[in-house]
Amino acid sequence: MLHGKKILLGISGSIAAYKSITLLRLLVKSGADVKIVMTPAARDFVSPLTLSTLSHNTVLVDLFDEAAWANHVMLGRWADLFVVAPLSCNTLAKMAMGICDNLLLATYLSATCPVWVAPAMDEDMWQHPTTIRNLAMLQGFGNHVIPVNTGELASGLVGPGRMAEPEDILLQIQIHFAESGKLAGKKVLVTAGPTYEPIDPVRFIGNHSSGKMGLAIAHELAARGAEVQLVAGPGVTAPARPHIQVIRVNTAAEMYSACLQAFEAADIAVMAAAVADYSPVTVAGEKIKKKEGGLVLELQKTKDILKELGNRKKKGQFLVGFALETNNEKANALEKLSAKNADLIVLNSLKDEGAGFGNDTNKITIYDREGGEHIFPLKSKSAVAADIVGMIIKKIYA
Repeated sequence: MLHGKKILLGISGSIAAYKSITLLRLLVKSGADVKIVMTPAARDFVSPLTLSTLSHNTVLVDLFDEAAWANHVMLGRWADLFVVAPLSCNTLAKMAMGICDNLLLATYLSATCPVWVAPAMDEDMWQHPTTIRNLAMLQGFGNHVIPVNTGELASGLVGPGRMAEPEDILLQIQIHFAESGKLAGKKVLVTAGPTYEPIDPVRFIGNHSSGKMGLAIAHELAARGAEVQLVAGPGVTAPARPHIQVIRVNTAAEMYSACLQAFEAADIAVMAAAVADYSPVTVAGEKIKKKEGGLVLELQKTKDILKELGNRKKKGQFLVGFALETNNEKANALEKLSAKNADLIVLNSLKDEGAGFGNDTNKITIYDREGGEHIFPLKSKSAVAADIVGMIIKKIYA
């Protein structure tokens, strides 16, 4: 299934590096051409000679070797996929911060292909706030994090942090290549983040959306070959990435205009933004001074972007909406699916722990026009994005 695919395997200093030997054998057996880059610390856990023999390629380790330094840009452009397995806590931190002090990190910063990482560390390290932040940063850059397993760890503890098994990583890679390219040539509109509706020059009405879900969807769509226009609200961190054009807006009105323009040429639209439902009728030209008594704001409804796109949808266009609910979740989602002429509605509830604004995880249910209900467990937002894009592909090629 991987015949002719070029995979770059990165190995960092972790006891789980012994699993990389099995992963390498599985990749080669599946027909992939595998090259390996290691951190200097990884040599303490697995022999470059063993890896070189199994891969039939020279294993690169040293950043300042003349040939290796010339190769790091080439490696990042040669590969169809860069998999770092295991990803140690130390290498994770360096990747998140853009530190470049070894060949693996130099190659990562040069890579133009999708990057996947398989973390491996002890339970306390895995659950540390710094690790959680660093993983979120990697995902925000568009990298795919392979979930860890729970089990016995090198310390003797039992808990989360074990690197995924090589067979499971291979299966995910096979699925990735089976589905990658299916959206080649497709133009996709994605919205992400909040909108800010100004009250005066310094105040606004907004919400807690971080844009992480929409950003993850945009990255997943681009990884599968689509050309993405990402309409991003304020505060959304959207690093430059091939095949993603970022259009920045602030207000619901600006997002409405940008979406209508982009939707004309779009094959698919995914409305993941948390657009304000109301905006002030009057915006003060100067900062409103604090006075005795209250302040009354007159609000007006904003234009319904999803509904307008549903009204304008042409044959062949595919429209996905989101529903964030706190009560009567299913009924409200199904009503929205029908009223907005959407093809899919992605429901998530603020009642679900780990879901909703600001989290790095989400728990969704997808409803389709055929009456299907597709329930997914709590996952990282990058994994949720893969589920959503997978459902889109399934529907448009049904």
